[in-house]
Amino acid sequence: MFVSYKWLQEYVDLTGITAKELADRITKSGIEVESVEVLNKGAKGVVVGHVLEREQHPNADKLSKCLVDIGEGEPVQIICGAPNVAKGQKVAVAKVGAVLPGNLKIKRAKLRGEESNGMICSLQELGVESKLVPKEYTDGIFVFPSDAPVGADALELLNLDDEVLELGLTPNRADCLSMIGVAYEVAAILGRDVKLPAIELQENAENVHDYISVRVDAPEDNPLYAGRIVKNVKIGPSPLWMQTRLMAAGIRPHNNVVDITNYILLEYGQPLHAFDYDRLGSKEIVVRRAKAGETIVTLDDTKRTLTEDHLVITNGTEPVALAGVMGGANSEVRNDTTTVFIESAYFTSPVIRKASKDHGLRSEASTRFEKGIDPARTKEALDRAAALMAEYAGGEVVGGVVEVNTLKEQEVTITITLDRINRVLGTTITNDEVATILTNLQFAFTEDNGTFTITVPSRRRDITIEEDIIEEVARLYGYDRLPATLPVAEAKPGKLTPYQAKRRQVRRYLEDVGLFQAITYSLTSEEKATMFSLETAEPIRLALPMSEERSVLRQSLLPHLLEVASYNRARQVENVAVYETGAVYLTSGENELPSEKERLAGVVTGVWHAHLWQGEKKAVDFYVVKGVLDGLFELLGLTNRVEYKQAKREHMHPGRTADILLDGKTIGFVGQLHPVVQKEYDLKETYVFELALTDLLNAEVEDIRYSPIPRFPSITRDIALVVDENVVAGELQKTITEAGGELLKEVSIFDVYKGDRLPEGKKSIAFSLRYYDPERTLTDEEVTAVHEKVIQAVEQQFGATLRG
Repeated sequence: MFVSYKWLQEYVDLTGITAKELADRITKSGIEVESVEVLNKGAKGVVVGHVLEREQHPNADKLSKCLVDIGEGEPVQIICGAPNVAKGQKVAVAKVGAVLPGNLKIKRAKLRGEESNGMICSLQELGVESKLVPKEYTDGIFVFPSDAPVGADALELLNLDDEVLELGLTPNRADCLSMIGVAYEVAAILGRDVKLPAIELQENAENVHDYISVRVDAPEDNPLYAGRIVKNVKIGPSPLWMQTRLMAAGIRPHNNVVDITNYILLEYGQPLHAFDYDRLGSKEIVVRRAKAGETIVTLDDTKRTLTEDHLVITNGTEPVALAGVMGGANSEVRNDTTTVFIESAYFTSPVIRKASKDHGLRSEASTRFEKGIDPARTKEALDRAAALMAEYAGGEVVGGVVEVNTLKEQEVTITITLDRINRVLGTTITNDEVATILTNLQFAFTEDNGTFTITVPSRRRDITIEEDIIEEVARLYGYDRLPATLPVAEAKPGKLTPYQAKRRQVRRYLEDVGLFQAITYSLTSEEKATMFSLETAEPIRLALPMSEERSVLRQSLLPHLLEVASYNRARQVENVAVYETGAVYLTSGENELPSEKERLAGVVTGVWHAHLWQGEKKAVDFYVVKGVLDGLFELLGLTNRVEYKQAKREHMHPGRTADILLDGKTIGFVGQLHPVVQKEYDLKETYVFELALTDLLNAEVEDIRYSPIPRFPSITRDIALVVDENVVAGELQKTITEAGGELLKEVSIFDVYKGDRLPEGKKSIAFSLRYYDPERTLTDEEVTAVHEKVIQAVEQQFGATLRG
């Protein structure tokens, strides 16, 4: 809301307080003033000039030579480039020595050989935005009314000596979307009176019901509708003071009738609409819901298709306005309009919000209807508009008002005690202080032994409960005067939950080993929603997605991480290692609420590390990524409970993929992307993993126990086992570990061989076995006996033979 400081003075006495001081007071009371704009932008030395003569510049087709009286003795010659400059006009003249916005200083000059002593100015050159300049003056100079005094301060006549406060209103303070509403607020802050505009309405002897009738078929949407007829109007420019006030508020002037409706909108916060009575096409106004498929051409010359959710004003047959949003072009006030029907109504918020949203029309009127207007001023605003049209458009107000009123407004009464106010605020405010605040707010109240019974005015629709009254008292008493007290409670240090601590540990570990954290969208496309998912579930679609690419909730983190890798590779970042912890969304049925499950996923491609000075370069492969996960499981104390099992998964390489099992339950997978998928994302050899992080972090682990370093020597035995190609090395290793018993402490693979020296379909896997007892030195006989058990176990279970 833009508030003119000079205009505001008509309603509240602002003596002794500047615009900036007022802005500070308003901000401290709870409404933020975002800025205070000085309209003249540093301009000075601009006066009203009278163009006595105008002739063509002898040396330029697009310049005029003007003789201008600026009220200082002899007229001065000014060269002007505006196409609309003419003899007899009253114009804004920047004298020699004047300063215009942007610190432009006016000096005597010669233009194409002719002397110029000043500058005839357009409104834009005086600092007015082009979008606010009346259309007839957008491409030329501004022309003052003929009664403008020569030599007078042009900036003052144009209201450019004003300052405008921009209020950042929250949705609950719709009462301040009008000058009168702001006046009530300022008067309450300053403890001064509000002066409401005087309405001097004179009606003729005719009866408005002879001109028009009103019927409302949708009273739940439009409980109050009122209208007046003003005849014999003459369309022309509105008075200069009204135009400048509209421009200060961010509204472009049009003509006297339209400007008056906009002026009342700003003054009362009550949207009005003026119809050309002769173009209505009937003597009847019917307010109803639109019919499905019905159309209307609005004032912006756009044809709009309506639905049954929209409210329209009709002439009994066809729509003439989209209620509360925009009028129709078929009943627009034009230059030949002589009779005007003025509409003033109370429309309910939901129906206006729906129409505004559906048609993408956000107007000053719809904004106020959406937030809620004061129905008590609906007819008062109508009378004020009619009186102004009679005064400034030469109109004649027809006697009476056409009205349909089914509005049942219940008076809001709140009872609250002084003790409750002080207890909530921690203050010792007295009865008299609360009474003064309520009086300044112009809230009617009675007080009985510290209990206040307050009747809230209809303009303050945000006040409904005790707490609202407490807030009003607090903000006008002064937030800066409220005592600062610490809560009386036992202080407890905050800490992370065990789950949160482990999750942070996981992130730190992955970053330490070289992965970067990524954060991606929770929304994805239908095609990618179920890719790489650990669980089968129905896709969860959004009702109103912003695009097809963001229409479904994800079931895996990997698709978007692959996009991250692809994005970086397209920008010549060849080596990518990223991870993400985040939620996926799963549901078992269409009407079931989705559950969020946390996942950990990673994508690694390119070179893992390079020691160029040593001539070493290690590309990412399956064992690099598996090693990263092994380190993670070791950090979490789960090494002995996790196993890898060769698997085949969609979108993954069939021979380089393994499921990850925790205590026998699958919690994720690791492996290489299928070459087809790699090509789709324009990636080279890429390895990925995804784990059910919730299962991983919620797994119970025993406390870490440290073992002393062995004091006795160990014995190492190596064996190379020839087995079928389909035998998994991990299964062999597990069998060896179980057969070795307590003396076998470590089993590791150090070689895998396939070649001509082995029978077809066979492979050799070499293991290193380390035996020791922490309490004594083992003998060869003891180790040999255990070693023989190991060999027998692999022979019986896998048909393994020792390689000679």
